[in-house]
Amino acid sequence: MNTIENLKKIREQRPLVHHITNWVTIYDCANIVRTIGGLPVMAHAPEEAGQMTSIASALVLNIGTLTVDLVKSMIIAGRKANEKKIPVILDVVGAGATDFRTDKSKEILDNVKISILKGNSSEIGTIAGAEAETRGVEAISLKGNPLEIAKKLAAREKLTVVITGEEDIISNGKDSYICENGHPMMGCFVGSGCMASSAIGTFASIEKDCAVASLNALSLLGIAGEVAAKNAKGPASYKEMLMDEIYNIDENTIKIMERTEKIK
Repeated sequence: MNTIENLKKIREQRPLVHHITNWVTIYDCANIVRTIGGLPVMAHAPEEAGQMTSIASALVLNIGTLTVDLVKSMIIAGRKANEKKIPVILDVVGAGATDFRTDKSKEILDNVKISILKGNSSEIGTIAGAEAETRGVEAISLKGNPLEIAKKLAAREKLTVVITGEEDIISNGKDSYICENGHPMMGCFVGSGCMASSAIGTFASIEKDCAVASLNALSLLGIAGEVAAKNAKGPASYKEMLMDEIYNIDENTIKIMERTEKIK
């Protein structure tokens, strides 16, 4: 569903993707954007967050290493993105693990028009008001059907919801998709979820349909992850090979391996 065409657009247009993101994975987030073909920039200071956003094509917000000051910068940048009408991706890392993360996620949602809300099942469940348990940044449990939760939350907040997991779920409240691409090794190193958010931001910078952009990004990442697993010796070599496979991916590989579906 447009993955090949949108990847070509990214590599032709080289969109600037601004991040206010997780300090643990910031290097990987920058690299994944660059490997796909975009231009990453990380500007966290409130003194420049808005100005940097004004020259970007998408904004990625990630609460993985959250502070009060960081939220201030996120809201400044988010409002500038709304003013400029560029997509804003919010990754609610660890929502549900602490009240602080949950409350600040909701504060950002209350103050910024978010285009894509991304998290694992328990993080999204927490934001939706479902019964869910998050341990650190890992999903432990969610009471309810993830697809229905995603659809209802998307319709309520008027945005696209992405739930990552063994199968990725994407819904804008009207159209819903499943992405089956990926490999278990993607969960064996720190940062794959944050990289997915950055990849989504990169595709959203050139694709107006946020659900399709999210599907494209997760499919590309998943296909590369499947290919990389064939020769990787462990998590370290796997992450390097994942980057290489994204950089070298060809149209035929995407056509053959892409496993995505629109849910009727």
